Amino acid sequence: MPQTPKYRRIVLKLSGEALREHGSKDNISPQIVNSLANAIKEVQALGVEVAVVIGGGNIWRGLAASHRGMNRATADYMGMLATVINGMALMSGLEDIGVTTRVQTAIEMNNVAEPFILRRAMRHLEQGRVVIFVAGTGNPFFSTDTTAALRANEIGADVILKATKVDGIYDADPKTNPGAKKFDRITFSDALQSRLQVMDSTAFSLCMDNKMPIVVFDMSEPSNIQRAVLGEPVGTLVSS
Repeated sequence: MPQTPKYRRIVLKLSGEALREHGSKDNISPQIVNSLANAIKEVQALGVEVAVVIGGGNIWRGLAASHRGMNRATADYMGMLATVINGMALMSGLEDIGVTTRVQTAIEMNNVAEPFILRRAMRHLEQGRVVIFVAGTGNPFFSTDTTAALRANEIGADVILKATKVDGIYDADPKTNPGAKKFDRITFSDALQSRLQVMDSTAFSLCMDNKMPIVVFDMSEPSNIQRAVLGEPVGTLVSS
């Protein structure tokens, strides 16, 4: 019996760290890229339109560099360029397995990626192409979480799937507190009241104001993307 996805258009938010193999000196693991590409292909085969927002933390963290004395705007622009490298790596992995992909960048660099144009992005999704959004919002002082929230609302996505290193949202750090309680579902207002760090405040406000649900889940198991799309109880659902 064919599986029916709960969501028809998604934004998958990946950290740059998701592309790095634990303990490896390489910033990008071809094996992990291939695994992610296959997971995305499986989701797309369900008839789901997939957009991806990817971070650059495996290569460069603008905020960390600014704390060490670098000009914040310059450091952030460097971080945006790191996301372009990651986006191109994921595009290569997807196209190697036959998934037509477009990279759209918020900073123009015509030799490597299309400029972000909303109508063109929508057309790509409708044509069954994966769209990877890179270079953040094109502005310093904004995280790729904010990019995910912004693009998801712009393209009319049904949900943001936020891939992390933990299997959901807890009321305390599960690494330091063995008694931490995991939430299966939580409302925006309760997450805000409990000061739970779902996304940075700008991204979270954008999602809350526009009633954009967020699923926070563990990326170490690539099949979790498909499970989340099918509406299975994976991770934590944040909604209104």
